[in-house]
Amino acid sequence: MANAIDLKNRIAVVTGGAQGIGRAATERFIASGAKVAIWDFDIERAGKTAAELGSAVKAYACDVGDLTSIEAARDATLRDFGRIDILLNNAGIAGANATVWNTSVEEWRRVMRINLDGPFLCCKAVVPTMIAQNYGRIVNIASIAGKEGNPNAAHYSASKAGVIGLTKSLAKEVADKNISVNAITPAAARTAIFDQITQAHIDFMLSKIPRGRFVAVEEVAALIAFAASEDCSFTTGSVLDISGGRATY
Repeated sequence: MANAIDLKNRIAVVTGGAQGIGRAATERFIASGAKVAIWDFDIERAGKTAAELGSAVKAYACDVGDLTSIEAARDATLRDFGRIDILLNNAGIAGANATVWNTSVEEWRRVMRINLDGPFLCCKAVVPTMIAQNYGRIVNIASIAGKEGNPNAAHYSASKAGVIGLTKSLAKEVADKNISVNAITPAAARTAIFDQITQAHIDFMLSKIPRGRFVAVEEVAALIAFAASEDCSFTTGSVLDISGGRATY
């Protein structure tokens, strides 16, 4: 049985919440008493997820790489729920595996647009509402790749390193406003993102994890739930590791 986390009456936004880690976090938020707005590019899948999870969840079409789309989702969420207490920046893509010199400029920018621009733009849109209500919890999903760099995945690794830098900068800017901002650096989880990468790269990632297995999405969701809770009141600007022992710092 999962440990109890109190998110009663909290309103959470989960980007990319239709599947994978985002869905697991949504389920954990609901079990903890929160209501959840899923912001997802795949509105059909997001709507299906919301229907499966019940009345505590609503789905909104959102392209996290586009500020206008984010602002529309934010405004709709505020109309429906009245506030946003938690922002989980989870939406992300892996990109195609290639060396730096064989990675196209277009592919580099595609990964950066979702993985790094997305969290920046969502924070830009949501933080002012958190400041106004004097409360907020922001959780950014980075990656162990952002600490160590994975070969043949420079775009993904650099984007996640950027998320760590964004987290630390924003945390300092809102530290006196009762808003915490933390990043989580998981090892790989077996989600739909594996469909975007080669088996050789999957095998490489597994070989680096001392635990000898991939992280379960429910394990990541448990750490997210703590970082999104009122209990996470003094920890901010931190990188919370869940890499199965891979991280060396």
